[in-house]
This record gives sequence, C-alpha cells and structure tokens, in this order.
Amino acid sequence: MEEIRFIMRTTNKEVCKEYQEAIPSLEIEEDRTHNAMDTFLASLDTIGESPSVNMEDDIILCKDFVEKVKQEIKKRPNDVIQFFSMRKDDLTIGSRYINGSQFKMNQCFYLPKGMSKELREYAKNWGRYEEHPTGFDILMADFFKERKIKYWNVCPNLVDHKVMKSRIDPRRSSKRQSFTFKED
Repeated sequence: MEEIRFIMRTTNKEVCKEYQEAIPSLEIEEDRTHNAMDTFLASLDTIGESPSVNMEDDIILCKDFVEKVKQEIKKRPNDVIQFFSMRKDDLTIGSRYINGSQFKMNQCFYLPKGMSKELREYAKNWGRYEEHPTGFDILMADFFKERKIKYWNVCPNLVDHKVMKSRIDPRRSSKRQSFTFKED
C-alpha cells in the first residue's frame, strides 16, 4: 500500500505541535490568505496524487489514532472514508456507506490516491463559492454526487470536534461533537 500522507489545515502552526507528537509525518497547511477555502484548496494541491488523511486543527484524536486510521484504510483503500460525523444513524446503524451527496464535516477524512488532484480540478469550475465561501464539505458533496461516489463513515468516530468557537464562522455552534467518539 502506498504511503498515506497526513495533512492538517490551520491558522496557526503552534496549535499543531500536539498533533505532530501523535502523527510524526504530519504536514501542515497554514492559512496564508485568511480564507478557509483557499487553505483547503492549497491542502489538495500539496497532496496532489497521494492518498491522504486531511484534517482540521480543532480535533481530538483517539488513542492510537494513526494505527486505527491505517487499519480502516487498509480495508477500503480506494474509498473515501469519513472519521468524524454527527449523524444519529451512527448510534443505531454504525459504520456504513453514505451517498456522497450527503457528505458533511471536514474535521478528518481520507481521500484515496488521485482524488485530491481530481477534487482540486473540479474546484476550479465549481461556481458556488459566493453561495458557500467556506463550504468545502459542500464542494466535496457536489463532487461526490456528480461522480456517484459513496463514502464510508467510521463508527465509533476516530476524532471528535473540540468544544470551541469556530475560527471560520463564530456564529456556528461550539457544540458540534460526535455521538460515537471514544478517546480510548
């Protein structure tokens, strides 16, 4: 299996130090334009053709995060995999495929080989930036819908979202946590 790259989007590299201890190969994509969408697109450019785990800098990692992520990817190396969600079905159904048109939340997800580059090409002609200036999950949902891609939603989730005010949009609720995350 090709080496999986781990990349974290951030507004402040200092925040990423705690993650670098858990993920020694972590690459950092720092916001240079004060625009979350630009940073997301830059992370896709950085990854290029490689399989990758793309993360935000406001997550809590489960114990043995890298090993657990790699185990999940090994089972489905050619599928999109979501490691964080807030769906009630997570509690009743558990891990499952979900139509890509329903993709939400970009805290932590896996894109197989070549998909970051394909998504970046798609983004050049997306045309919904004014409507959704920080909606990279909407961009991804549109991309998946057009290509009829389903994604695998992992339960229990391997990351959680920290309780904090969003730096992208402070009007968002700070209570956007997983129903299934287990730190241990």
